[in-house]
Amino acid sequence: MLKFKSVLASAVTISAALVLAACGKSSDQASSSRAKTLNLSTTAPLDTIDISKSTGYGQTGNVFESFYRLGENGKPTAGLAKSGTVSKDGRTWTFKLRNAKWSNGDLITAQDFVYSWRRSLNPKTASPYAYLFSGVKNADEIIANKKKTSSLGISAPNKDTVVVKLNRPIAYFKVLMAYPLFGPQNEKVVKKYGKKYATKAQYQVYSGPFKIKGWNGTNDTWSFVKNNNYWDKKVVRLNKINYQVVKSNNTGYQMYQQGKLDLTPLSSEQVKNLKSNKDFTSYPYSLVRFLMYNFKSKNPTNNKALNNRNIRLALSLSIDRDIVT
Repeated sequence: MLKFKSVLASAVTISAALVLAACGKSSDQASSSRAKTLNLSTTAPLDTIDISKSTGYGQTGNVFESFYRLGENGKPTAGLAKSGTVSKDGRTWTFKLRNAKWSNGDLITAQDFVYSWRRSLNPKTASPYAYLFSGVKNADEIIANKKKTSSLGISAPNKDTVVVKLNRPIAYFKVLMAYPLFGPQNEKVVKKYGKKYATKAQYQVYSGPFKIKGWNGTNDTWSFVKNNNYWDKKVVRLNKINYQVVKSNNTGYQMYQQGKLDLTPLSSEQVKNLKSNKDFTSYPYSLVRFLMYNFKSKNPTNNKALNNRNIRLALSLSIDRDIVT
């Protein structure tokens, strides 16, 4: 999601998705159940459903939830936390959890967050995004194996309160708390399945609006089905989302024509040919582009400039953080 090097922050680019979307293929639409099922494609299979090890949350964000969830225009809205407050110095966050349950019926508690964060930071877990915890008290030292995970700046004073201590104020912290990596994990389930944990759909429990069915760890098709234990299930309109890996835009278009997909992305060539199609749709979405300083540039002028701390600071200060978060 976000990656920081020195004082230069990541940038968000607004782009547009160009797709064909089925808005109703027949007047009777077969059945009400079918109308609540969505058939989608993806270009790559799921790599893992272990939030500590996942490298992408485009799909798993629908089955796991954190303190917040991303709402309209990518703004964080209330998730598993009914409230979140920050101290005047910006270094202490306190979250009050709502009465929410795991897909297996277990209560989601503050300790589930503490366990999850410690597990993600444990060097043995080898979380690819462990660095995103940087700024949380003792996180960097734990990643470097210099301190124990128990020293991490997160605590659970009671079953529905989580307190997070930061080394410094973090402007993007609230947005960060909407990503599944910072959500809870059920310690009982992790220990029950051991090495099998999260290797198949049935070896996981879910905190989000959907749960995964039919994923065996390697297959190219799976489904999300409505999680009836989700705290906000009344707003979930779909009963099921079927996913299948489709690596070619041409194949995707053919499957769309055959009624096997309800939406398919288009290549630039397809856009030219299909722009007048009644199903053609364009909508904005945000992409995170990583920016980092190249301290080993082959261009001597650039290299000299970027190794100057004052120039790096000037670049950092030029970023409008009300727009780029």
